Amino acid sequence: MKNAETQTKQATQTTNANEVTPRDLTNAIRFLAADAIQAANSGHPGAPMGMAEIALVLWRSHLRHNPANPHWPDRDRFVLSNGHGSMLLYALLHLTGYDLPINELRHFRQLHSKTPGHPEYGMTPGVETTTGPLGQGLANGVGMALAEALLAREFNRDGLAIVDHHTYVFAGDGCLMEGISHEAASLAGTLKLGKLICFYDDNGISIDGHVEHWFADDTPRRFEAYGWHVVRGVDGHDPAAIERALLEAKAVANQPSLICCKTIIGKGAPTKAGTHDVHGAPLGAQEIAAARVKLEWPHPPFIIPEAIYAAWNARREGAEREAQWQRTFDAYALAYPDLAAEFRRRIAGELPSGWKEFAEDHLFAVEQAAATVATRKASQNALNLLQPKLPELLGGSADLTGSNLTAFQGAIPVRASDSGPGYGNHINYGVREFGMSAIMNGIALHGGHIPYGGTFLMFSDYCRNAIRMAALMRLRVIFVFTHDSIGLGEDGPTHQPIEQVASLRLIPNVHVQRPCDATETLAAWIAALDRRGGPTCLILSRQNLPTLPRTPEQIAQIARGGYVLADAEGGKPDAAVIATGSEVEIAMQARSLLAREGIGLRVVSMPSLEVFDAQAADYRASVLPEGLPRIAIEAGVTASWQRLVGVGSADGTHGRVIGIERFGESAPADKLFDLFGITAANIAAHVRELVAQAKPLSI
Repeated sequence: MKNAETQTKQATQTTNANEVTPRDLTNAIRFLAADAIQAANSGHPGAPMGMAEIALVLWRSHLRHNPANPHWPDRDRFVLSNGHGSMLLYALLHLTGYDLPINELRHFRQLHSKTPGHPEYGMTPGVETTTGPLGQGLANGVGMALAEALLAREFNRDGLAIVDHHTYVFAGDGCLMEGISHEAASLAGTLKLGKLICFYDDNGISIDGHVEHWFADDTPRRFEAYGWHVVRGVDGHDPAAIERALLEAKAVANQPSLICCKTIIGKGAPTKAGTHDVHGAPLGAQEIAAARVKLEWPHPPFIIPEAIYAAWNARREGAEREAQWQRTFDAYALAYPDLAAEFRRRIAGELPSGWKEFAEDHLFAVEQAAATVATRKASQNALNLLQPKLPELLGGSADLTGSNLTAFQGAIPVRASDSGPGYGNHINYGVREFGMSAIMNGIALHGGHIPYGGTFLMFSDYCRNAIRMAALMRLRVIFVFTHDSIGLGEDGPTHQPIEQVASLRLIPNVHVQRPCDATETLAAWIAALDRRGGPTCLILSRQNLPTLPRTPEQIAQIARGGYVLADAEGGKPDAAVIATGSEVEIAMQARSLLAREGIGLRVVSMPSLEVFDAQAADYRASVLPEGLPRIAIEAGVTASWQRLVGVGSADGTHGRVIGIERFGESAPADKLFDLFGITAANIAAHVRELVAQAKPLSI
């Protein structure tokens, strides 16, 4: 132990502060990455070793950040879109002074460490977004840059710019091969996001080998066609060339910039640099030892000389930058106290004072209005009520605004101007569902807005991985999915969702809300806005649905995910039917049919199965008592409901699910509901059979 301590002390003193060179600084990155990956026997050393000089220039000379406060509102945002190169980011965070001690790098990719295999938002200080699924980080960066531009338009005043920062993205060949890169980059160019700067790590290698055999795009011309400013042919290992390119990009205020850096993947590895062998596997002890000799890095693994630490440390400069911003903000608060208070609230993600009372009052008013409207229209009506109270709502649609009804009264579309996007609160994303979803994640990550965006439920499949990332990052993002079932009718099976609702329910930490009428739709919006720990999917109908009568107690119970909407006369049901969305009205019709025969049917509306499952056992039992025969009905696949109704129970009689297990047809909606048995008569027939088989139940 003593020898190891002596070795460490000697190693940390071998470099004098006045003798630190750029090579020393980049070597620190390269060997922290290579050694951590070797210790884990897992990881991707190629990108950290190949991008070290790019990182050096950006992080030491340009990135405005404060390692002591990773949440400083006006910091620059940095996104490692090629998230497999995570050790590049961890090395930078450690060296610049974030709360990421060397022991965390020693435990790279190990259980409960702060250095997971891919960067994870909320786990590691300084990580701005979770990346790994390639291309999504670039889209997140577009969202961050868009959020910055819109907040600047809304809050900045002459001489008092409290929102004024850049978003920087590192991306590789894989990011640019993914289709989402086209969706996001195209919109970024259209909106002239001048404070978005992306470094393209053009190393010509992916896991399968040299990309020229499957990726022969002229990337600079592609991005120029999007409207980006492109800096071509930059030597990614020449700090002076990188510096010139970055200064050029920052001087362009009305175009996002792509800096094309030609690099050698795994630079410094004597036999593996420039090959796919260095992309996704440890270098090996022999190769690392040879690299130490080649790059003149004599220090043992995880030992960094103090002079190099001092040269990298950004805490003093970061504190000064934040202090300077704070002085600006203090002057802003004196001049514009209301705006300053609103900015603080928005950045903190807090809802305004009086929110709870506001929400309750409007819920009761909507119930009393008893409108018969499609829930997509009820959603728009809800937005008309909510947006004046919540100016942070930033809506949009993937070219379906008139169908999704995501534009509230007085919505201002986001449009480009000569100096970037002008102020707006509704985004026309174009036909870019995946891009829209990942951009919304970036908007949420930036802070200051609550993003929501719409498309047809059928196209949620395009959005799926971004929804999953929102759930993983616990982001308050609201996905508005309309045309929710065979009820959309004549468009046919290509547009009729069958498996989509059940599929969304499978994603951990996603709340799916399928309201049955205007009251439940507003309640779903309120629940989504109240929820700060994850995304919500609103599943909305095309067809009109009546507002069903409720007591004040029932209105309050909507927030519990499921509740008794209508009970059997006398409160002693013979069976229960559980329904969501448009099927709740059908269940109510079945209740009336059965009541004439003396069969008591309890109707349970369950807009959110996930929320209901999270309730206390006694509440769930009060809604669905043990032993009460149950039928669930939903115009989609039945998998979500089998457990709840008890399909497969010992006696085989406890419950059934009425749903659809095949694709739809092109026909009017009423014909389709008849065809698939989503009718009051079919519910009643199943209830009669269950009641006949069931034992008497005392409730």
